[in-house]
Amino acid sequence: MLQPSPEPIGATADLCACRKALNAGSKSFAAASRLLPTSVRDAATILYAFCRDADDAVDLHEGGNAAVAQLRNRLDLIYAGTPRALSSDRALADVVARYALPRTLLDALIEGFEWDAQGRRYDSIEELEAYAARVAGSIGAMMAVLMGVRSPAAIARACDLGVAMQLTNIARDVGEDARAGRIYLPLEWLLEEGIDPDRWLVDPQVNDSLRMIIRNLLRRADILYARVESGVAQLPAECQPGINAARFIYADIGRVLQSMGYDSVSGRAVVSIQRKLWLLLKAYWQTAASASSVASAPLAATRYLVDAVTESVPAAHARPRSPGSALSWWRMRSQALWLIDLFERMERRERARPRGDAAKNFTAS
Repeated sequence: MLQPSPEPIGATADLCACRKALNAGSKSFAAASRLLPTSVRDAATILYAFCRDADDAVDLHEGGNAAVAQLRNRLDLIYAGTPRALSSDRALADVVARYALPRTLLDALIEGFEWDAQGRRYDSIEELEAYAARVAGSIGAMMAVLMGVRSPAAIARACDLGVAMQLTNIARDVGEDARAGRIYLPLEWLLEEGIDPDRWLVDPQVNDSLRMIIRNLLRRADILYARVESGVAQLPAECQPGINAARFIYADIGRVLQSMGYDSVSGRAVVSIQRKLWLLLKAYWQTAASASSVASAPLAATRYLVDAVTESVPAAHARPRSPGSALSWWRMRSQALWLIDLFERMERRERARPRGDAAKNFTAS
């Protein structure tokens, strides 16, 4: 096994570079990460930076398949302990060693990027969930590992959260994706509603049938968000607010879309600054939910991710969950004030961005 660096992750210049990538990239993830304990936040920031870098490598360059091959080579070097001279790669090699992060999870993510590079479409909701499992469920599983949680039930719920967030992304970005020539909605659903996918892409318009499809996709996500609650209860207490924040903010996008009549073609659902603040405060308070007495099985699409974590746990990393301690009121107040300022700056930047130049989505962006 790789040996972790004796130097704390937070003391490296590589981490600073990763933080810059996070601050410039994902709004919701940056905000929610502020609610995590430092050790988890730094590792999650490094993971985000590598994933964002990988996503951009495939998305911004022609020859996506070649970019995917290069990413797999980068992972080979990272897991061999000889990463390339890139901040994200060097830092990730340390995270891999410290947390015994299964490579299957990162391979799944890169496979999802490969599917994007191939321009795949998805016939059924099950196929779409298989895609979401790779590009987002894998992230949920990795976050759980960083928090020291490896039980099958907890990993399954972490994957549920990632899949739910990706389904929400897809529902929110129907118009944006269509104008880029992409369609992620299940083709079976479209055809059942009398919508020819190729004809619709020529002139994407919203109608009652499309509204119903978007509503049904959000309902599917809501089922998964509800399942996540029992998983949050299994996390260390100091980690629960951050994960609840991500869950609440993303689930609220569905509420905004409902208020828009499920029209994500003509506009983009945005959760207001005030609403985000309320949800963040709610995340602080709701940290004592009890685990469900009936554990839900993993989604078929995420079972192999759950198995990868639970079947190959080195004894040194199979530690029981520590209950930790909840955040203090003073710390909550300080972070809330910081978050208000963060959201205000981010919303101003969002309004200033030229139409059609939206940032590439990455799970919790």
